[in-house]
Amino acid sequence: MAAEQLGFDGMPQRLYTCTPSRLNAWLDCPRRYRMTYLDRPSPPKGPPWAHNSLGASVHNALASWWRLPEHERTVEAAGTLVRRGWLTEGYRDAEQSARWRERAREMVERYVAHLDPTDEPLGVERTVATRTDRIAVSGRIDRLDVRGTELVVVDYKTGRHVLTSDDARGSLQLALYALAAARVLRRPCRRVELHHLPTGEVAAWEHTDESLQRHLRRAEQIAAEAAAADQGYRDLAHRSATRANPADPVDHTPYNGLFPPRPSALCSWCDFARHCPEGQAAAPRKDPWAALAEPNPPEPEAP
Repeated sequence: MAAEQLGFDGMPQRLYTCTPSRLNAWLDCPRRYRMTYLDRPSPPKGPPWAHNSLGASVHNALASWWRLPEHERTVEAAGTLVRRGWLTEGYRDAEQSARWRERAREMVERYVAHLDPTDEPLGVERTVATRTDRIAVSGRIDRLDVRGTELVVVDYKTGRHVLTSDDARGSLQLALYALAAARVLRRPCRRVELHHLPTGEVAAWEHTDESLQRHLRRAEQIAAEAAAADQGYRDLAHRSATRANPADPVDHTPYNGLFPPRPSALCSWCDFARHCPEGQAAAPRKDPWAALAEPNPPEPEAP
């Protein structure tokens, strides 16, 4: 499709370049979106989260397992990759980290025991991208399988949340991955799957062309809102740059109307909670390892 469209004034309209994570950040909280993607320098984050370290360790081990020579893709090799690449950030202490490392090793070994090491994926950590006349979106797929004549998007999950087909059906991220994979590789891609490693369960959804287009229209609507706020940010930043003393700290108060907070229970898990009075009032800050201990924490899934 065309990379640009003409605005009402005859000037080309800038494409909104994004990832699914950026779009979801706008939906979750415009203020967090601003701090993540626009403020430079970005405000200091809080301490790292143990559940993110767990998720990254598992994802890295599985990606490395598929990159091994076929004859080396054993259950034991998967466990070794977890131990070698273990990330320790966010855990309460070394004992907790070691305990979760063993749980992760068992989780990954149990998962790969049900995989066929000869069934080569088409892509592992594969970046795909597509564009319309409004957005240019890209992302990285955990695993892209070929089944028959079609592609299947596989996303690994390590959180405690029990997944269902509704999670797969409603995921904007997975739908955009399917659209991008189909356009890049010129093969049908409608099935998306969430592989929940703690339970071994697979939550899947078979999209139609119509349901994928609905997700794409939704992405364009989100992008339009975010792009308008981005432009307002640039306009305010330009005026701020011409202030009397450029050495003075930037006052972000004027941006609050463009990027209002959306206080909720998720504020407990926000990296920028210390910079947001509304978020601090909405929910108490969680310990970095809290998602590992609570039975049903309201945290976002690990990447």
